Amino acid sequence: MKILCLSDYVDPLIYNQNVREAFGDVDLVLCAGDLPLDYIDFVVTMLNKPTYFIFGNHNLKDFSYYHKSAQILSDGIHSGDKQQSYGHGGTYAGFKVFADNSLCFTDSATGKTTPLLIAGVSGSLEYNKGLNQYTEWQMKRQLRRMIPALIKNKIKYGRYLDILLTHASPRHIHDKEDPCHKGFECFNWFIKKFRPSYLIHGHIHLYDMREKRVTVSENTTVVNAYAHWIIEFPSNSGDNK
Repeated sequence: MKILCLSDYVDPLIYNQNVREAFGDVDLVLCAGDLPLDYIDFVVTMLNKPTYFIFGNHNLKDFSYYHKSAQILSDGIHSGDKQQSYGHGGTYAGFKVFADNSLCFTDSATGKTTPLLIAGVSGSLEYNKGLNQYTEWQMKRQLRRMIPALIKNKIKYGRYLDILLTHASPRHIHDKEDPCHKGFECFNWFIKKFRPSYLIHGHIHLYDMREKRVTVSENTTVVNAYAHWIIEFPSNSGDNK
């Protein structure tokens, strides 16, 4: 299947009336954070394909609708009370695990038809105590909370996960040394333990588009989705366009 990955930048190649002609053949859209939700709305409306999104450390005005503990809304209603009725077309994947039966493929290991297994993780490493920022310990705790669902996948489908969608990158893979853009070491732990085929992240802007954006770690292909990037699944390279 063909997957369109987006993050951090409202790409004029996507945000235009001809997007169906250029990207109408994709099967899935993954949004790796720091994108306005009206941009995600546009993509969902124009492409009409399954779309999963997470939040980064910017563009967070709607974050409280998806996280009960984020804040009290201006109208005095706690964000959790509106969660079920609020949405932007895409499926919020933050700290959740999905088996998407609308995206099935043949598992080469078993020869069986299986749903695509997706998990998402919002946020960046804490650097100024802002919203949706986490310490290393806090993020690892969030990852551990997904373990029961991952074990269920392993029992039912023979693997834990196909794609992990994150905003921040793993530590020392595509990240930077400034406090804001350091990656999470616990993402490397997750890769070793649960072996997703892909980790799709954002957060790291590419000012030189020749900069490396696809790296293989263990058996996981780590992809920086800045602006837009296409991957094929199943695939071993991830280095498409």
